[in-house]
Amino acid sequence: MSARWRRNKKSLRRFNIFKVFNKAKDRSPPRTFRVKSSTLKRRAVRSRCEVEKIPEEKLKDPKPLIDIVEENDEIAVFAEFAGFNKENLRINVRNQKLTLSARTSDRKYYKSLSLPKRVTPDIICTTYKNGVLEIRLKKALEEKAMNKMAG
Repeated sequence: MSARWRRNKKSLRRFNIFKVFNKAKDRSPPRTFRVKSSTLKRRAVRSRCEVEKIPEEKLKDPKPLIDIVEENDEIAVFAEFAGFNKENLRINVRNQKLTLSARTSDRKYYKSLSLPKRVTPDIICTTYKNGVLEIRLKKALEEKAMNKMAG
């Protein structure tokens, strides 16, 4: 008998299968999913995958997308406000600042934008359709200074 065979035989005596099963019963079983491969139709492959729960504080609504487009005589602002009603939206315009705010019982949103040119706050056209707010503002007429040389 070789020494190697004797060592293997000793390690087999120490192995107790009942201890292994008892340890497996104490632990909670991991979640298992069955994945079927399209190439191996007869054989199912099992894999273990742990699913981590994400706290509700980390789940937030994405910020609305806002686009500002400058045209010949007006400035158009397109803002996405999905989930808000038209009555919940507030729009304020002063000089070159546009302020958008929306509030419901469970959500709030506030954004202040700088417009590329001065606008007249009295002339404003808004439309709200399918969660998209469109604001059209007329540009203010710029007074051109006339420089004439006397002579």
